[in-house]
Amino acid sequence: MAQVSMTVRMDIGLKAAFEELCAQFGMSVNTAMNIFAKAVVRERAIPFEIKASKEEEPIDGLSAFYALRAEAQKNGVPEMSLEEINQEISAARAARK
Repeated sequence: MAQVSMTVRMDIGLKAAFEELCAQFGMSVNTAMNIFAKAVVRERAIPFEIKASKEEEPIDGLSAFYALRAEAQKNGVPEMSLEEINQEISAARAARK
């Protein structure tokens, strides 16, 4: 099987800790990376859960819109029609010129 070289950038402290841990497992960093790559290909997924903390949950556009809409209603800001929104946009663009 043909071999290929790959370069990975990481923090120097992380690299040292990773090398030390791999040595404790009795394997090289190269072997550990190959095990990881094979697991990803076999499972067709990252072999562990990746998630953000609850404090930093990503918000998609529609969720952000609904959150802003609820906040506006809570603060007594009336909803705008599409025509009113377009007028606001036009006024803002005219003010920038």
